Amino acid sequence: MAQTNLLINRPTFKALQPLADQLAGASVGQLFAADPERAHKYSVEAVGLHLDYSKHLLDDTALAALLALAGEVDLPARAAALLGGDLVNNTELRPALHTLLRANTASGLDALYQEVTSTRERMRYWANRLNAGEQTGFSEQVITDVVNIGIGGSDLGPRLVTEALRPFQGDIACHYVANVDPADLHDTLADLNPHTTLFIICSKSFKTQETLTNGLAARDWLLRAGADETQLARHFLAMTTNLEAAAAFGIVPEHCLPLWDWVGGRYSVWSAVGLSCAIAVGWANFEAFLEGARTMDEHFASAPPQRNLPMLLSLLELWYSNAMGADNHVVLPYDNGLQRLPDFLQQLTMESNGKRVTHGGIEVTYQTGPVLWGSAGTMGQHSFHQLLHQGTRLCPADFILPLRTHTGMEEQHTQLVANCLAQSRAMMVGRTMEEAEQALQQRGLEDDAATSLAPHLAMPGNRPNSTISFDSVNPTTLGALLALYEHRTYCSGQLWGVNPFDQWGVELGKEIGVQILDELTGQGGNTAMDPSTRALISRWREAQR
Repeated sequence: MAQTNLLINRPTFKALQPLADQLAGASVGQLFAADPERAHKYSVEAVGLHLDYSKHLLDDTALAALLALAGEVDLPARAAALLGGDLVNNTELRPALHTLLRANTASGLDALYQEVTSTRERMRYWANRLNAGEQTGFSEQVITDVVNIGIGGSDLGPRLVTEALRPFQGDIACHYVANVDPADLHDTLADLNPHTTLFIICSKSFKTQETLTNGLAARDWLLRAGADETQLARHFLAMTTNLEAAAAFGIVPEHCLPLWDWVGGRYSVWSAVGLSCAIAVGWANFEAFLEGARTMDEHFASAPPQRNLPMLLSLLELWYSNAMGADNHVVLPYDNGLQRLPDFLQQLTMESNGKRVTHGGIEVTYQTGPVLWGSAGTMGQHSFHQLLHQGTRLCPADFILPLRTHTGMEEQHTQLVANCLAQSRAMMVGRTMEEAEQALQQRGLEDDAATSLAPHLAMPGNRPNSTISFDSVNPTTLGALLALYEHRTYCSGQLWGVNPFDQWGVELGKEIGVQILDELTGQGGNTAMDPSTRALISRWREAQR
């Protein structure tokens, strides 16, 4: 990317800062008072999702400026490039075709689409086979539990989908192991029967240290239970490209499903990595999950920026990161099944756009990839919402709100909805000093005491937040929601000029980890270590004596 195309050098970006300065001290309440149609104008509905972004520090002039930036960067053309299979991952010279995984037409990518549909059919076979009770273990007992062993994108996406769609689950229980800490696998296996447990090993290279370590431990668990080497294949499936390594492990080729280098891990839940989800909820529901994402892809490709959900969320992300000085973004799902959504979005956002150089290798001088965090529902209210209301940091928020519950407990769900809407409104309106004094006086405090205590109860308000609401958490809406954030992430990368599809920063830690493991196991000794790491290795050795 040329120097002149850096974000900070774009005329439309330069126009944002004075507008942000004007709005930094604005009252969102006054913006509503000035425009009775604001709630309608600053709302968009598509693919079963409704985005209300009216509570943001934003007016028509600022929104127009952001849309002008989207036009200068040509986000619609960038969307077409992604969906059309262009080499958008320029550092690894390949496309990013996760959208092809949920497509129902080839769209000119015939050969790859044939591979996708063939793999999808094999996923359907295994999901149906396990749910029909046709897969047995080494003692001929029917498989009842599936353990997915993966890390990063091979864990976060499938785990989120499985938990979110719990009301749709069948008879097969799916469990997830990611941490190389042996306690993760140990605690998961404690309540499982080796005779009736099947493992899915998710590793593109079949060399991921954490995944392979846990896989070998699972293998030993089966052998100790009485399985022999020839029977292990009954208990393992692999999502990998390394058939040779899988075979050496004991997994036969017909139990291996492919992964492709044009799908990054954090975008892979739509691929064979999602097999555990398909097993848990059944193939028909998994297809509905794909359909929801596919419909969002169509919206992303066709809607103009001012009505395009992913583009609007991306422009808001840039507005706060680069004009308003926010360094973080909080996601607040008001649904217990979505409690892992912030974890999933952490990887999606920070692994994708946590970059310090542009596509062209030029170091950026502006913020990219805000820190994303959050928690489910009312738990966050009694944890960190204090900071959101009265802290010194600007924390733009997304409230995620299903309007109906699957539990049948409507009254309790109504309380949950009330809490969500109350938090969104409280962040916007705050409480003035006068209102705080009046509230304290109503509690019986004398005027002087009320005046003295009022600063502690006053809240500035104007804390920006969006609300994304939808009918209920179901396969279709969940697919649309995850695809929405995928495309938002891509658009933000395009605005910042960075590549959202590589993760070289992750690789360095892996490389050094191998060096240190060699030190710990006595296979190294020649690698230069800093004094701190050397001292910590010595402490570990002392603890082993």
